[in-house]
Amino acid sequence: MLRRQSLRESADRTYARSLPIVPVRARGLTIEGADGRRYLDCLSGSGSLALGHNHPVVLEAIRKVLDSGAPLHVMDLATPLKDAFVTELFATLPPALASRARVRFCGPAGADAVEAAVELVRTATGRDGLLAFTGASHGVTEEAQATAGARVTRLPYPQDYRCPFGTGGPEGAELAARRAESLLDDARSGVPLPAGLIVEPVQGEGDVLPAPDAWLRRIRKITEARSIPLIADEVQTGVGRTGAFWAVEHSGIVPDVMVLSKAIGGSLPLAAVVYRDDLDAGEPGTHAGTFRGNQLAMAAGAATLAHVRRHRLAERAAELGTRMLDQLRDVAADHPQIGEVRGRGLMIGVELVDPEGPGAGPPPPAPRLAAAVQRACLDRGLIVELAGRRSSVVRLLPPLTLTDDQADAVLDRLTDGLARVLKHGRPESDRP
Repeated sequence: MLRRQSLRESADRTYARSLPIVPVRARGLTIEGADGRRYLDCLSGSGSLALGHNHPVVLEAIRKVLDSGAPLHVMDLATPLKDAFVTELFATLPPALASRARVRFCGPAGADAVEAAVELVRTATGRDGLLAFTGASHGVTEEAQATAGARVTRLPYPQDYRCPFGTGGPEGAELAARRAESLLDDARSGVPLPAGLIVEPVQGEGDVLPAPDAWLRRIRKITEARSIPLIADEVQTGVGRTGAFWAVEHSGIVPDVMVLSKAIGGSLPLAAVVYRDDLDAGEPGTHAGTFRGNQLAMAAGAATLAHVRRHRLAERAAELGTRMLDQLRDVAADHPQIGEVRGRGLMIGVELVDPEGPGAGPPPPAPRLAAAVQRACLDRGLIVELAGRRSSVVRLLPPLTLTDDQADAVLDRLTDGLARVLKHGRPESDRP
């Protein structure tokens, strides 16, 4: 099957290249391959499997729909399943947004939701430009890629390890906020007042970088003072992943627009935009999508949202994530090839670097070393993802149902893989 895949499918395969396995069964954290090997899956469908594989509440919700005879495809018509999903979704939102919220369903991918959000704020404000941040990943369609930086103004995203201002900490975050203010207020900056500003509360593909809470509050004030809609991209961070149901809750801000996908469908394709009612200026058909009425996804999504909320899995992710981050930082203290361990909740990144690399400042990223660690983990039955601008960050996105014993097993396999690879130093291909 792997050989036939390589002959039949396009050259842009990603996960299939670095993870040459053929999954045939899965439950919770575990995937079983066609060869009988079992793996602990810390990719979780790139974060879309909040409850892991084939969780009983998700399967029950899907079976009920299939047995009921309900239509599976209804475009944007009202249905009991949609009504139940929206009711559950609104129950999870920050109250200040939920009280005035509207929801727009769109195509089933996160990139579709980004496009819908961009179109929404452009229509509502009558403006065209957009502000985004370096390292942003808002999807793969043309409009979403433009949001990530091709046709928008990009601002520095604060971080400590590779601070764009060379300072890190609160000072670096303050300088990043001042950059946004000066660009908006300087008549000679060449940047007119934009239609909106889009931000990931934790940059997922962009190195696993949590936004400082104080900085995010500052960005909220900057946008409010200038009537710029703030769009929070919660595609990957939402539904408890970071230790709060929505990652914006860590800072206490209330965005004007939230972009949602991945986990909200309970493992099935679903995307939506939630926004403040006064932005609802679109005409019928302004932003459509054939598959915006996925009834199975709405049933699975409602079951997932309710389970995460009732069982306080966000709080569990915060607790377990803190423990895992602490243990990984202890490991990093003994290995200079680990530049930084960072993350929030069960969204964890380990950046691999070349400590002997040239230049001042932090050591350069080591993508080949990270790829070797990923392979070593797979050999030990652990599936991890690579992220970051240079694919040098080993990323963990385990399901929120992770037990203490499973967390220990994940860390044991990861640290064993790290130790095995780091014992042999940096790969030749990472050397200048």
